[in-house]
Amino acid sequence: MFSNIFLVIMKITVGVFSGSVSIISEAAHSAIDLVASLIAFFSVRVSNLPPDKDHPYGHGKIENISGVAEGLLIIVAAVWIIYHSIHSLIANEPVQYLKWGIVVMIISAVVNFFVSRRLYKVAKETDSIALEADALHLKTDIYTSVGVAFGIGLIWLTGWHILDPIIAILVALFILFEAYNLIKSAFNPLLDNSLDQDEVNAITKIIEDFTNNCIGYHHLRTRRSGPYKYIDFHLEVPDNMTVRESHDLCDRLEEKLKENINTVDINIHVEPKSGCK
Repeated sequence: MFSNIFLVIMKITVGVFSGSVSIISEAAHSAIDLVASLIAFFSVRVSNLPPDKDHPYGHGKIENISGVAEGLLIIVAAVWIIYHSIHSLIANEPVQYLKWGIVVMIISAVVNFFVSRRLYKVAKETDSIALEADALHLKTDIYTSVGVAFGIGLIWLTGWHILDPIIAILVALFILFEAYNLIKSAFNPLLDNSLDQDEVNAITKIIEDFTNNCIGYHHLRTRRSGPYKYIDFHLEVPDNMTVRESHDLCDRLEEKLKENINTVDINIHVEPKSGCK
């Protein structure tokens, strides 16, 4: 949040003085990043609240909702950039203070590189869609900042000021593409989509390590809620196995799953299997 505040102030200042619509568009991008960071901050706090009477499955999906909200904010910013870029393209206004524009974009790219790398690391450790979405925002900011810096450099070398709004439009189109991917990844868990195939394969392998001719499983289901993953399936055990033995088997299986999968909630329905000793 603090890095975004710093970048917004810096980009707006240089953008206004230079008259560069591409720098101002980058300021709008960072402003949206700031709002997204605030959303991510509060959604992560809420998602970590324990289950309660009204939310027995926890509050994890608030992160998915925040991810969709952040994606929609990015779309708004991109449309705003395109609108002002077309206006600037028609007006064909010259850009001033080109050197400062390049410096600001390079600083922005460097700052966001380190912040986004840290966010991605924590997002992977915690399986947080909100932090991953925030890291994606900053990652796109890196690319767009480098692109704007390159464009301003071309204006400086060629004197073609028309490149400024054209670059801004290209930046906006790239932002729209990233927003689509973000909304898609954040929205799917709201529909209780299954986990990624790689995760399902890993779960299946662990369960199958506990199976034999007399122990089997079926009806495996998975879903995600924010950073939390849910697994449920039917486990077939010999019909002469005691409740204690089947309970201990389930405990060992759950422990193995939790060793390999973060923030997972497991529900196993035990069924008797006849014909086994």
